[in-house]
Amino acid sequence: MNSVYKINKGINKPVEFRGLKAQYIWYLGGGIVCLLILFAILYICQVNIFICMILIFSLGAVLFMHVYKLSRTYGEHGMMKKMAKRGIPRTVRSRSLKGYAKLLKK
Repeated sequence: MNSVYKINKGINKPVEFRGLKAQYIWYLGGGIVCLLILFAILYICQVNIFICMILIFSLGAVLFMHVYKLSRTYGEHGMMKKMAKRGIPRTVRSRSLKGYAKLLKK
């Protein structure tokens, strides 16, 4: 008997959609929602529709290019690693020798 179930070969692989990896899909989605809200606000304020369209399309193009650049540059976890690396101090300064004395006793 042949099985009707397909084996999932993508286990433990990052989620990817058209070249975007992991969290960058959410960044692009959030950016598109913000552009939609901006268009609605401009349209309600009776800004010329051609100006609205040109502004939204240009901001959308910049958004797509920037998010794809981030995805290519940092990959799945690279941007989180870079942000975590910023939190690490370059030097540790101690104004007293008490900490070193405790280390020597052990």
